Amino acid sequence: MDVLMAALVVAALAQIGDRTAWLAAILADRYRRPGIVIAMAGVALAAAGALAVIAAMLVAPMLSPRARDVLLGLALLLQGGGALFPAKAPARLTGWRIGVALTSLLGLFILAFGDGIQFVVMALAARSPLPWAAALGSTIGSLAVVAVAVTLGEAGWQRLPLARIRLVVAVMMLVAGLVMGLRGVGLI
Repeated sequence: MDVLMAALVVAALAQIGDRTAWLAAILADRYRRPGIVIAMAGVALAAAGALAVIAAMLVAPMLSPRARDVLLGLALLLQGGGALFPAKAPARLTGWRIGVALTSLLGLFILAFGDGIQFVVMALAARSPLPWAAALGSTIGSLAVVAVAVTLGEAGWQRLPLARIRLVVAVMMLVAGLVMGLRGVGLI
């Protein structure tokens, strides 16, 4: 179950200051239905995690254990590098007229699909005998941050020191990625 905790922690840290939580806060403010926004965020994040696990199950048999370490190192380096840049404001989805549930589900899934977290989940799942635990951990970790953003609302979320938090997260991810990558190539 190490992969569950690793995915939970990495996802929670990476979501701080990211666009997924920001969009969830925007949608909760607009629709005034925070429970539905959180529930749909959970579904969207779980779906993105499941796709990452499917990719991992396809790729993992082709990789040696060291190659899996290099893959995880690369995923963490990319996530850390991305955290060095401020998150752009998400599209507010004001033209979407499909209701709170579908707008939240589709809007948040689109942001989660192809996000750096999905790459990290894929890399973690490829290293684990329980790949589904990576998706579960990332969903729980991401959803915890989304729930805080929804509770605070957009204005409260934006008052947090997100730039400083992202910088700390970036350094942590870059160091962890470097260590994993070096381990994968046998230098440590």
